[in-house]
Amino acid sequence: MSTPAEQPPFRPLDEDWETALAIVAHPDDMEYGAAAAVARWTAQGKRVSYLMVTSGEAGIDGMEPELCRPIREREQVESAALVGVDTVEFLGYPDGIVEYGLPLRRDLARAIRRHRPEIVITTNFRDTYGGVFPNQADHIAVGRATLDAVPAAGNRWVFRELTAEGHEPWNGVRQVWAAGSPDGMHAVDTTETFAVGVASLEAHHAYLAGLSGEMANAAEFLESMGRIAGSRLGTTFAASFEVINFR
Repeated sequence: MSTPAEQPPFRPLDEDWETALAIVAHPDDMEYGAAAAVARWTAQGKRVSYLMVTSGEAGIDGMEPELCRPIREREQVESAALVGVDTVEFLGYPDGIVEYGLPLRRDLARAIRRHRPEIVITTNFRDTYGGVFPNQADHIAVGRATLDAVPAAGNRWVFRELTAEGHEPWNGVRQVWAAGSPDGMHAVDTTETFAVGVASLEAHHAYLAGLSGEMANAAEFLESMGRIAGSRLGTTFAASFEVINFR
């Protein structure tokens, strides 16, 4: 596996946009790397909204899902507020067993039509993290459904019921950005917003308390990842993304 110094430099992300919708599988998915970027963008006056496909209710081993769900939803809302996001929605799919299919793609297309974003953000949907660690099945299903939901959102003859519901087609998505993808070649400087990104992950108190290993230490984990990305962008900290163009 190559070191950051041996990899090509990241290209800066295009920041000439006003609205974005982040579609991810679980509460905390945005916070493990991308929240500091969101804080940068909301500080610029951009509007970013969050859509969680599940409520992460299966994410704490010592807590029954029925008790866990409202806690994780509350922590996600509090976390999002720290980085300037005031719209957080939950689709209620069952955590851990999300399946790619037409119902998910339709629900995501509906959300894209409602929010009408220029940029759609998701997380790594590749099978692994750089060929080292396997990706989680929910991340893969949600990321791939997000890619397919973008063109569906713009085609009035796909999911015709959405138009009947009053959700007019939206062809305004320019790009999908997958945070933390091993195929990422773009990044954004998060040096000034790194601390608030850490705070947003630390807001997931119950979730972090149930973890062990390096991911339980929010500051150390994010610093390690942020410095690696920053070394390829020429900054102290950065968040990396795979960019998929739709225009």
